[in-house]
Amino acid sequence: MSKQKQSITKKIDKPRCGLCGSTRKKLVKTECCGNWICDDEDDYVLFSYARNSCSRNHRRFTLCGFHHTEEHKGDWRECKECLDSFSHELEMYVWYGTNEYNFTKLDNPPKYKPTHCHKCGQVIVLSEGGYSSLGGAYFCENCEITDEEREEIIKNYKKRKNKYASAIFI
Repeated sequence: MSKQKQSITKKIDKPRCGLCGSTRKKLVKTECCGNWICDDEDDYVLFSYARNSCSRNHRRFTLCGFHHTEEHKGDWRECKECLDSFSHELEMYVWYGTNEYNFTKLDNPPKYKPTHCHKCGQVIVLSEGGYSSLGGAYFCENCEITDEEREEIIKNYKKRKNKYASAIFI
């Protein structure tokens, strides 16, 4: 075999990161699903919130990684425990199952209603950040919460919690 054919064969046989396509020297198989991925968590700078690590992104921002970390049984795409874990924010469940950090995506993600700012009504995309939440109410980055509003939200939240707790013990 010629050197050129050997070189092409080596390139084809070399594992690639299933997310970015890199053939860098540091590739590992994921613990959750056994796919090749960049072994690059050491590139992440603590508290930078950067999304520059294939390994970290898959582990932290996918249902596959979540399912494995939580030690759920079976396939993450059919896991009721995973769905229940995100029941209060179905939007995030869908994002975790369909974003670009997945090797395999949810086939039929559930429909969800968009999240709106409690104060101005603007749509908030939870996966993009730029919001705050308090007692189940979400606020866009443009809306300031007054002390009176904060107290009212907390009061209503405590009522809902107490009502829920009472219903469980009846």
